[in-house]
Amino acid sequence: MSIDNEALMWLAWLVSRRFGVRNHMLEEEPQMQKRLWVHPLLLLRGAYGHFSKLYNELRRYPVKFVAFCRLSILGFDKLLHVLRPYLLRQDTCMRLSISPEERLLVTSRFLATGHSYSSLHFEFLLGTSTISGIVRSTCDVIWDTLKSRLMPQPNTQDWLRIAQGFMEATEFPNCIGALDGKHIHVKKPPNSGSRYFNLKKYFFRCAPGCS
Repeated sequence: MSIDNEALMWLAWLVSRRFGVRNHMLEEEPQMQKRLWVHPLLLLRGAYGHFSKLYNELRRYPVKFVAFCRLSILGFDKLLHVLRPYLLRQDTCMRLSISPEERLLVTSRFLATGHSYSSLHFEFLLGTSTISGIVRSTCDVIWDTLKSRLMPQPNTQDWLRIAQGFMEATEFPNCIGALDGKHIHVKKPPNSGSRYFNLKKYFFRCAPGCS
């Protein structure tokens, strides 16, 4: 029994509708678009990216610099001096490397704002995967380079010194640390007067762990 082409097409359509199988007889396989080596938008980084446009200007206004990346200019420069050898990348015949200054600025902006990689992609005109790699590698370098200096492993002498400091400041013995807390906005509880009203001018309840 022979089946003509029209019947085969209907059979393929029925199978695709019933089992979710793609009907190759009714539609052609779309051709994959050729990917660009560099997107045209990213080629504008040198003229319109945040680093090219803002970095040098921000350094003229210390308050704005702190607002942008949550680091003072002096703190940024000190951190950059320590990290520069680990953030340097070699230029190639294909493209120039991203400077340590830009790598640190991208990372500090990410940590300061919590913006997504996609958002930073449009701010700095760097690829999303590039920004992801920059943030991860820079954070790893910061941790590996500074952990022994800023978060050293405490020893017995450190604990005794901290306890002595608490004793002198609060007359509370054998204390080696204190938990901070957070005030959470709440509606004023009935008949509470000013009991839950804080110095920031709103009613609050203390979060778990609040001291």
